[in-house]
Amino acid sequence: MAQLLAQLSGLPTVVLLLASGLLIGRAGFDLVDPELLGSGLEPIVGLLVSLVLFDGGLNLRLAGREPRQTLLRIVLVRGLLGLVGSAALAHDLAGLDWPVALVFGAIVLATGPTVITPMVQQMRLKASLAQVLEAEGLVLEPFSAVLAALLLELALGELDSWGDLAGALVLRIGGGALAGALAGFLLAAVLQRLPVTGERSGMVRLQVTLGVLFLLFSGAEALLPEAGLPAAVTAGVVVGWRLDTEADQLDVLIRQMAQLAITMLFPLLAADVSWGELSPLGWGGVGCVLGLMLLRLLLVQVAGVGLPLGGREKLLLSWIAPRGIVTAAVASLFAIRLEEAGVPGASLLKGLVFLTILLTVGLQGFTAPALARRLELVDPEPEATAGGSANGASEAAPEPGEVLATGVE
Repeated sequence: MAQLLAQLSGLPTVVLLLASGLLIGRAGFDLVDPELLGSGLEPIVGLLVSLVLFDGGLNLRLAGREPRQTLLRIVLVRGLLGLVGSAALAHDLAGLDWPVALVFGAIVLATGPTVITPMVQQMRLKASLAQVLEAEGLVLEPFSAVLAALLLELALGELDSWGDLAGALVLRIGGGALAGALAGFLLAAVLQRLPVTGERSGMVRLQVTLGVLFLLFSGAEALLPEAGLPAAVTAGVVVGWRLDTEADQLDVLIRQMAQLAITMLFPLLAADVSWGELSPLGWGGVGCVLGLMLLRLLLVQVAGVGLPLGGREKLLLSWIAPRGIVTAAVASLFAIRLEEAGVPGASLLKGLVFLTILLTVGLQGFTAPALARRLELVDPEPEATAGGSANGASEAAPEPGEVLATGVE
């Protein structure tokens, strides 16, 4: 219903999905309780998130030197300065103790591709800016999840020093990326040998892809916790690079599955939020989130020094930074671990993270399309959506009915 209403009204899909989750969950009519899934909630969320990240990696195309430089600058500046700035805001305004504040700072580094991708598609943002925003989310989402997990282990005394943290960070991200690259090469080799046309070719390619992806994610998580996310992104990048133009049919099928995953995940995780977790934060929590928005504005301006970016482009890149599914999932899991360990302020962590998601998705989801049109950064051609430009093509992707009729009968 949320997707249908967004299609008919032009309202942001992610905002309606988030609102529907609040309505049916603990903050509303209490019809859906994600905790009833028990230990199954974490693997369900993990597998669906890996699908969304794989889809993003499959479509990741940074054509030209300028988008790559912009991405590198934003990632480095936000990774270094954003962590400290976000933690300081959480400590000073929301009242989190420093160990918990640092975990929060790492969690909110991520700008979720689960939110940004449908947002830039719906607003038809220009290809170069859409690529940078989507790529930023794909890079920082796995990095922030791994960094937050290690900061949590440091706070709980499971790591002895910052040196141990740095070594574990390199091991988990590097190990995940290596596993993803190997799986991506293997999957691409298999897909290249499968027929592209035929009555069941699309279904077989989709099933093989999902099977390899879910085995990759589960195996990486079992060997190195949190390594499944960088593995999924890297596998998608490698498959997209190896198949190139042959990836079009697979791309459409995976994108449809990823959209279904987003439609399931947002209401599911939003249903787990109660007003009782948000109210203790008060205006300090709201001020912290607004401070995060201003901090991004400052950091993007710093990152843009020396780059051929105009003021309009910098302003839009500064404003679009919604947090998404991985942020919510990581916060829910970490809050439980902190509470079990008796760490002060653990109960505020989940509430502050979800307040960040609610405000960033709500404010930016409603205002970003109008801002992009005002700044004249929207593609005038309806066919040239951000999703189409992300994979380097100027043509619109086939409609779901066409794919189902030709490839998945």
